[in-house]
Amino acid sequence: MTRIHRHRTLLGAGLAALAAPLLLAAADLAVPLRSEVGRPWPYFTAQEPDEPPVRAPAEAILSFAMAPGYAVELVAAEPLVQDPILIEHDGDGRLWVMELPGWAHNLAMENSLEPVNRLVVLDDTNNDGIYDKRTVFADKLVLPRAFKVLAGPAGSTCALIGEPPTLWKACDTDGDLVADSKVKVADGFARLGVLEHGANGLYWGMDNLLVVSEHEWNLAYRSTGPGKGEFVTVPGLRRGQWGVTQDDAGRIYRNVNTDPLFVDVISPDYYARNPDLVRTRGLYENLVDQEKTNIWPAHPTFGLNRGYRREVFRADGTASYYGGVSSPLIYRGNRLPADVRGMAFVADGATNIVHLLRLKDDGQGRLSAEDYYAKGEFLASTDVRFRPTALALAPDGSFTIADMYRGVSQDGPLQTDYLRDYITKRSLARGVGHGRIYRVVHTGHDGARAPRPQMSKDNVAALVGHLSHPDGWWRDTAQQHLVQRADPASVPLLVKLAKDAKADWRSRLHALWTLNGIGAMRADLAGLALRDPRAEVRAAGLRLAEPWLAKGEAKLTRAVLAAAGDANWQVRVQAAATLGALPEAARTQPMIALLAVHGDDPVLVDAALSGLKGGELAVLTALAATPAAPKQAVAMLAGALAKRRDAATGQQLVALAARDDLAAPIRAALLDGLALGFAGGAQSGGNAVAGGRAGGNIPGVARQRGGVERFALGAEPSSLSRLAAGRDALAEPAQKLLALVTWPGRPAPPALPPRTASEEALFKRGEAIYVEQCSGCHQIGGQGQATVAPPLAGSKRVAATGDVPVRILTNGLEGKIGLMPPLGSAMSDEEVAAVLTYVRQSFGNRAAPLPPAAVKEWRLAFAHRSTPWSEKDIDAPQR
Repeated sequence: MTRIHRHRTLLGAGLAALAAPLLLAAADLAVPLRSEVGRPWPYFTAQEPDEPPVRAPAEAILSFAMAPGYAVELVAAEPLVQDPILIEHDGDGRLWVMELPGWAHNLAMENSLEPVNRLVVLDDTNNDGIYDKRTVFADKLVLPRAFKVLAGPAGSTCALIGEPPTLWKACDTDGDLVADSKVKVADGFARLGVLEHGANGLYWGMDNLLVVSEHEWNLAYRSTGPGKGEFVTVPGLRRGQWGVTQDDAGRIYRNVNTDPLFVDVISPDYYARNPDLVRTRGLYENLVDQEKTNIWPAHPTFGLNRGYRREVFRADGTASYYGGVSSPLIYRGNRLPADVRGMAFVADGATNIVHLLRLKDDGQGRLSAEDYYAKGEFLASTDVRFRPTALALAPDGSFTIADMYRGVSQDGPLQTDYLRDYITKRSLARGVGHGRIYRVVHTGHDGARAPRPQMSKDNVAALVGHLSHPDGWWRDTAQQHLVQRADPASVPLLVKLAKDAKADWRSRLHALWTLNGIGAMRADLAGLALRDPRAEVRAAGLRLAEPWLAKGEAKLTRAVLAAAGDANWQVRVQAAATLGALPEAARTQPMIALLAVHGDDPVLVDAALSGLKGGELAVLTALAATPAAPKQAVAMLAGALAKRRDAATGQQLVALAARDDLAAPIRAALLDGLALGFAGGAQSGGNAVAGGRAGGNIPGVARQRGGVERFALGAEPSSLSRLAAGRDALAEPAQKLLALVTWPGRPAPPALPPRTASEEALFKRGEAIYVEQCSGCHQIGGQGQATVAPPLAGSKRVAATGDVPVRILTNGLEGKIGLMPPLGSAMSDEEVAAVLTYVRQSFGNRAAPLPPAAVKEWRLAFAHRSTPWSEKDIDAPQR
């Protein structure tokens, strides 16, 4: 059944006026259109039309230059698909598409709050490789940004839909693929506002955790019986920006718009269990050094937010670095050449490319990535309207690209005046309502297409068989169907596969996680996994053994303790996290032994400390007493204890750090860790946590508000004071620590005046805005990130006369790190006042609140400004 809902609203009329006449649809073709193979590569043209036209699909596909042997085939186009932003293939081979016509819908590039967006299903009814049928599963959506196709109970099809601020489960119960029921799964799924920052993803990982990018919780699926289950929110860490993917081992990858690929070495739920952590290495580890990756667009790309900074462009006008990278995809198919399997593709819609990264494993599980091609792109288009928004594995072994096909790619509220002017002069805001879907192919793999999946009709034996499929899409999707069915008949088949030493390790891994997902995991299977020859399976076995560790199961406990000495780094890191599942009294000695050997490995240290809440002091005391105490472990243990702010423990640690009989490196580590902890964990750079990057984002754990309160000691720490007054290397860390403590008789810093009721309301509103739209770059504790955003804690510009922070927020600032976009340009005066009041009175800042009336005056005074401020201009006194 095909249903296209037509909204007869003013917005609908506006869209019709802006859209070009409907062009040739892919469904009108007898065979898929294919891009040219053998085009000169790398390809570049200096031609740049003054007003880039809307090209018909048959013309647009000729704009692609691809790596040798590769091509794309057009499988859907307008009017069958319009404004696609997200895609996923379901278990029966249909393509689900989230369409967002309400984004930048008019010449002012505003985001509409009208219910005009939809989730549609495309089908290829004659199996010719071209989609020819469209069904609107759910319409009348307001700026949705995530969905996940579900198997649904027998006879139904369901999907999770993230429509801020609500996460819904919508189902079709009568078989027409049109949702006829909708229930709320959770509140707090992002907030309406800037689309670039907010919850997205809903990616079903191998461990049956649905990962939500840029959000403080994930979802877990809990089977409650055959064909029954529920989704529950679980604490997580706010990380990533747009898109989630996984590799064959189930490791999760994300990105941020300036950096293409990050990996979670271990699961985020470990870090959520200890709010006293001051750092979370092992989560969201950056794999690509900015200095080691370059892009090679096929045409000049000055239409970027920072296009006015010509020094960052090559002589030919091409950007050398990503303009807004997103949608990472680890390719796990079997229809493209073997050399790209396991590699990472990313989309950079701003520069009209799809980039390929070589993912490397050192043999120990330590990952890194670099450009796959020294020069040239996997796919580069000369059409500025080619905007790849999503990449997805496909059932046929290839992968699929969604192209929103728009002249605009930057969210309006974040545009610089330069970019807005660039778009206007070239009429790029015109020509909306288009969209194309492409299939990636290779000339050496043009054989018969794979049979279409029918997983909704497959019995459990067939689904278990799919877990041994060479293609990752089939294994992932079959696992999801098996977990949601939870059919008892699947258990013996899954157990057999999990025990089959001759089966591919990937198949055994999926069988184990499927059993765990339906509540049928067994201790003997976890023990078997711990003895597996593949490190990836051994690491999973550690996680799967944890319920029995908590019960004191002796055989599994011995196996887990032995795994802490595994030859493989990935297994050792997972063992460090898993030790936290032991009964509290049984954790201390294994942790001491592990950290004594590997305590200078920051990832392993943080994984271990995540499970040591309450036992840090005993481990720290033991390690500090050794001549070669590991400095990383000492510092992070001290930081966690200081962050807890227990009076007796704090006094003891300050005294320990000042002891002359300890080696200087150990004392330095203690001083650094204590300062970090007393400051609430506000460590700059990396994956630091502040006021709860591991704690403050956890439901039920309050974020630290306002300034950092000095830690109270019973008396002046004279030995620490003498150390701070010295001239050796310990003086500076001692001074930093001394500034964070107080004692009877020490003058107190001036207190912040109490906020009025209206100021308190502004503060609370500003906190919500900050968490949603600012913390992704500046972090929860305002400590910033070394190559992304400067710290707000202690910032002179934050505390400056009110016009300075208002000008920065509403006009943007070009600084040493890069561009602070004019985020406040899309905010009301009240919202600007709220978020600046929060920032000016948090993270140790002590500046006065900003009233909305003052914000209004300053905005009007500088309304003439058309480009971001430079640091020189913003710091110059106003006359």
